[in-house]
Amino acid sequence: MKPTCHQCGTEIAVSNRTERIGRRDTCPSCAADLRCCLNCRFYDSQLSNACREPNVEPVRDKDAGNFCDYFALGEPGRRPPDDQTKVTDARAKLEALFSKKS
Repeated sequence: MKPTCHQCGTEIAVSNRTERIGRRDTCPSCAADLRCCLNCRFYDSQLSNACREPNVEPVRDKDAGNFCDYFALGEPGRRPPDDQTKVTDARAKLEALFSKKS
């Protein structure tokens, strides 16, 4: 599975996983920052710092470009779903349930 942009899902073209993603690199489709927590393989919204790397410095804006030394481009299928995704899915299910006409 190839890495994708956390915001729009566009595939990120890299030759290999070790290719450096710079702090100012952006998605060619939506211009979202690529070197951010939400695109990192260590990102985990279930943890207090939202990162599985224990030595990382806290990052406030998870979707903004940063200088984290531990950044590694992640695969979309390997990242746990974000809390906002869960909220959006739950809201859609509720709306579908209550919008049914009798």
